[in-house]
Amino acid sequence: MSTIAPAPATSAAASVTVGAGPLGIDDVVAVARHGASVVLDPAALVEVERSRAIIEGLAADPEPHYGISTGFGALATTFIAEDRRAQLQASLVRSHAAGSGAEVEREVVRALMLLRLSTLMTGRTGVRRATAETYAAILNAGITPVVREYGSLGCSGDLAPLAHCALVAMGEGEARDASGEATDAAAALAAAGIAPLRLGEKEGLALINGTDGMLGVLALAIDDLRMLLTTADVAAAMSVEGLLGTDAVFAEDLHRLRPQRGQAVSAGNLRRLLAGSPIVASHKGPECTRVQDAYSLRCAPQVHGAARDTLEHAASVAEAELASAIDNPVLTPDGRVESNGNFHGAPVAYVLDFLAIAVADVASMSERRTDRFLDRARSQGLPPFLAHEVGVDSGLMIAQYTAAGIVSELKRLAVPASVDSIPSSAMQEDHVSMGWAAGRKLRRAVDGLARVLAIEVMTGARGLALRAPLEPGPATAGVVSLVAGVGAVPGPDRFLSPEIEAVSALVATGAVRAVAASSVGAGLG
Repeated sequence: MSTIAPAPATSAAASVTVGAGPLGIDDVVAVARHGASVVLDPAALVEVERSRAIIEGLAADPEPHYGISTGFGALATTFIAEDRRAQLQASLVRSHAAGSGAEVEREVVRALMLLRLSTLMTGRTGVRRATAETYAAILNAGITPVVREYGSLGCSGDLAPLAHCALVAMGEGEARDASGEATDAAAALAAAGIAPLRLGEKEGLALINGTDGMLGVLALAIDDLRMLLTTADVAAAMSVEGLLGTDAVFAEDLHRLRPQRGQAVSAGNLRRLLAGSPIVASHKGPECTRVQDAYSLRCAPQVHGAARDTLEHAASVAEAELASAIDNPVLTPDGRVESNGNFHGAPVAYVLDFLAIAVADVASMSERRTDRFLDRARSQGLPPFLAHEVGVDSGLMIAQYTAAGIVSELKRLAVPASVDSIPSSAMQEDHVSMGWAAGRKLRRAVDGLARVLAIEVMTGARGLALRAPLEPGPATAGVVSLVAGVGAVPGPDRFLSPEIEAVSALVATGAVRAVAASSVGAGLG
C-alpha cells in the first residue's frame, strides 16, 4: 500500500534488545522496516519464567481462573478440564485467525509481532520462556505470517491479526519466507530450525490480546510523517520562491507572537530554505506592489506546524502504549491475576484518526500551491500549465488533476473510524475501537501525502527552472537538480506518469528532504 521506503538501516540498527522496558519508535522501525534482529534480555527472561510459575500454580487449582482454566469472552464462566486446556488454547488461535482480504504489508506484520513479543517479555502475561524465544526466532529468520487486512475491531485488541501470527508460531497457517516466497508455516519453521509451539494454559490469550497491530502502524506512520512534514516545508519553500512570494512573513519575531511549537519549527525551516535566494531578493523593495501572498504560501507554517504538533501528540500516545503490558487477564507485579480492559484500542485509534485529518490538510494546501503555478492569472508570469509550447502542450495540467484526486480521497480517509462501533461476542464486547481500521486508512493517507508533495516538488522544480536567468537559493536548487536527474525538467509534453512515480520515490525515500537539508547549515527541523 505504501510507497514510503526509507534507506536501509545502518549497522547501528543491526539488533534491538527486547526486555521488560519499553521499546522506542526507532526500535520498532529498525526491526519492522529495516530487518534488525531481536535479542532477548536475559534478566527479563528470568521474570518471564517467574510469572509462568504463577500461572502453572493457578492451573493446578480446582477453582476456575479466567483464561487459565475457563473459556473466553461470553464463555468466561465455563470450566475447562486440565486435559483439554492445550486444545482450548490452540482452538482459540485457530478460530480467531479469521482475517479476510489482501495481505497486510510485511513491515506491519513484523511490527505487531515485535510489539507482542515486547509485552511477553514484561513478565505480565504468564507465557513460557519458549514462547517468547519462538517469536524472536521467527522475526530473526525473516518469516512473515500472512495476515489479512480485515478482521480486527480493535477490541479485544487486534485479535485476528495477532491470531494469524500465533497460528504460524504453532506451525499452522500461511507464511512467507525471508525471500518473500509463499509457503506453509510448518515448512517455513522447519527450514529455519524452529520447533512449532504447543501452547500451554493462557498462552493463546496472551498471544492475541493486544493493540500491537494498530500501534505498529502508528509507529511506522510517525516515522514516515516526521520526514514528510519536513518535506512539505521544502515543497512550500519551492512554491514561495517559484511564485515570487515573500519570505518576510516567516520572520522569527512574527512567529513568537503565536508561540505554537510546530509553527515555529516550520517557519524556521522556511527561513533557512529561502535564505540566499536570488529569486526572493529580486522582488524585494518598494517596487514590489504585492501586498500579501495567498494563504497557501503565507500560512504554510501555521498548517504544517499544526500537523507537527498533532504528530508529536500522537508520538506521546505511542510512547505510553510502547511502555504498556497489555493482556487479559494480566499478572500484576505482586502476583495477582486480574481481568481488565487495557486491550481497548481507543487511545491509539483516536490519534490514528487525528493524524489522517492532519495529513489530508497538509496535502490539500500542497495541491493549492501546485495549482497556483499552473494558472496564468496567479503564477506571476509563468506560462500556462508550465507548458513548453502553449496551445500545443498541456504541461503539468493533468499532474494537478492527479494531486486533486488524491486530496479528495484523503478527505474521505480523514473521516474517523474510531467513532464507529459494532458490538460483538454476544454483546460481551459491546463497544469497540476500530483502531485497526483507523490504522489501515492512515497508511493509505500517508502514501497519498507523499505523492501530492511529489507533484508539488516536481511542479516547483519546473517553475523555478522557468524563472531563469534568475537562480533559486542553494537548498531549493539542490532539489531542482535532484528532480532533473530523474527526467522531470521543462520541455515538450511526454509520458508523465513515470516522472511522477520517480519524484514520488525521491520524496518517499527521504531523498528530497536530505538534499535540501544538506544545503542548510543549521539543518531542518
